[in-house]
Amino acid sequence: MLHPDITSNPERRDAKARLEEAVALAAALPGLEIVGSDVVGLRAPQPGTLFGSGKLEELKARIKAEDVGLVLVDGPVTPVQQRNLEKEWGVKLLDRTGLILEIFADRAATREGVLQVELAALSYQRTRLVRAWTHLERQRGGLGFVGGPGETQIEADRRAIDDAIIRIRRQLEKVVKTRALHRASRAKVPFPVVALVGYTNAGKSTLFNRLTGADVLAKDMLFATLDPTMRGVTLTTGQKVILSDTVGFISDLPHQLVAAFRATLEEVLSADLVLHVRDISHGETEEQAEDVEAILHELGVADETPRLEVWNKIDLVPDTARESLEVLAARREDVMTLSAWTGEGMDHLVERVTEALDGARSDATLELGFAEGRRHAWLHEQRVVTGERQTETGWELEVRWTPTQERRYRDL
Repeated sequence: MLHPDITSNPERRDAKARLEEAVALAAALPGLEIVGSDVVGLRAPQPGTLFGSGKLEELKARIKAEDVGLVLVDGPVTPVQQRNLEKEWGVKLLDRTGLILEIFADRAATREGVLQVELAALSYQRTRLVRAWTHLERQRGGLGFVGGPGETQIEADRRAIDDAIIRIRRQLEKVVKTRALHRASRAKVPFPVVALVGYTNAGKSTLFNRLTGADVLAKDMLFATLDPTMRGVTLTTGQKVILSDTVGFISDLPHQLVAAFRATLEEVLSADLVLHVRDISHGETEEQAEDVEAILHELGVADETPRLEVWNKIDLVPDTARESLEVLAARREDVMTLSAWTGEGMDHLVERVTEALDGARSDATLELGFAEGRRHAWLHEQRVVTGERQTETGWELEVRWTPTQERRYRDL
């Protein structure tokens, strides 16, 4: 695993932390044995080979000495650089985008998840497959970049890729129609949706399990959750909610995946409350939080959607720093500290979630005509009607609802 640290980039982050994250990414892919990792300082990337000639020879010697078959570069690598490096070093090479695509391909469980990964992978390969990948073997199922020698040589051109993209998009259209029916049925459920979001490995699935008593895969592994998981749950305060656990976000998430997985994150788009779960013990927790907010903005999550920040893994923070964090959190209404692993602070979280959902509700008076029976029935299904009077032309209703319920009502 190599992390190019371009010293001329004024926005670069701590290279060691980025390398650790990249190694964790690689560890999340089954079948890989990581034999080494290093930060490679670069004044500027070389157009043809990324690295300078001296570093190129040095790395080649290390790769040969350790009998490496796959090199992972934590950063963007152009098709030309990839082809030249593979030829120079005699190995297969993946950049950050390729690695994340491999992980998503391995984790996708639902029909839509599999199709979305294939679509993103084809978009990524479109500029690479003709020149950079024709000499490689397809090693296994899925995307086929990693694994032992295998099946058939990749032989495809742009037209073949375009045909595949069209075919997958048609299949996705059918899946989306099915999801729309499911979404319509969920809209009738009179409970608010609480969505868990956060940087990958922040502890969302552990928190989900703690709140619901479920057994969602929760590992110390990046992208342990891919397809969203939803479950109805009654909180200890009596509040009934639908809790949604989503894929973890990550810095430099391939733009193909941001677009491709918009549909799988629709529970976040329609949530009544968003819980932003942060690993507060991580050295770059602030930068991770910024990445999450940037992706939420790109996905189109409404700014008016209520949010709470959950500073998780407080049990891993040293006592002196922990005291300062707890004081800081106490001063903010939208922040709380807890440990989903030990259960510490969970009661406070449940109380805050209930308060936030109640606080997000507003009162309104609606006048409906008899021809608007669908809207009238929907309001009662949502249990937001607090008073009703029949008029000569229809109904006058007093409602108490969340901003999300109001938006859904307007769209009916």
